[in-house]
Amino acid sequence: MDTNAVVIGPDDDGLGDALEAVGVDVTRAAGTATREQLLDAEIETAGLLIVTNSTLATSIPVAREINPQLRVVVYIHDSLPEFARTAAEFILDPELMDPETVAEELTA
Repeated sequence: MDTNAVVIGPDDDGLGDALEAVGVDVTRAAGTATREQLLDAEIETAGLLIVTNSTLATSIPVAREINPQLRVVVYIHDSLPEFARTAAEFILDPELMDPETVAEELTA
């Protein structure tokens, strides 16, 4: 089980809260999730990167460079840019899978 996660984006659907409810320590990267903001959110020790805004997809390779062991979960309503699709283990639509189910599956 991943016990810590970094969330980038607004997380309007509440996946970060759902992860916290099942015991995951969640930090949130500020702003546009630049390298420095990811480091401030302790990405180097995170097990999960949660991306909640497709415009922040450029942060995925930066986070992977810092922490190659990350599991990347994209939880967005729109589509993900092509370059980022191969970098994510899961691309989920909040309209199809509620945050509680996602949190349970990620921690099972």
